[in-house]
Amino acid sequence: MPDLLIEYMPVVMMFAIALVLSLLFLLVPTVIAPADPDAEKVSTYECGFEAFDDSRMKFDVRFYLVAILFIIFDIEVAFLFPIAVSLDVVGLYGWIVMVIFVLELIAGYVYALKIGALDWE
Repeated sequence: MPDLLIEYMPVVMMFAIALVLSLLFLLVPTVIAPADPDAEKVSTYECGFEAFDDSRMKFDVRFYLVAILFIIFDIEVAFLFPIAVSLDVVGLYGWIVMVIFVLELIAGYVYALKIGALDWE
């Protein structure tokens, strides 16, 4: 049992450090921050302009669609790096799997283009 405790001691220490730091980051600003900041500091700031509309206005769905497509394709491309680095190790099977994966990626991109997901009016 003591060997197991010694093995996990670095993990416990890192968890304790993370807990202490996160509590410090939460508590220190409440102690040193001003209790009554002026109105100019807490006012809405939008690129140097006065706020001219409600901040809770609705966005067009296309913004979300483009963001989701970017995230999907970005993550899929990130899966290519480990295969590309270890292509000599995985051999022909790894190459075939990577080609199938890229073909699926291209099919998804063509489908997104076909339904007009990336068209902007």
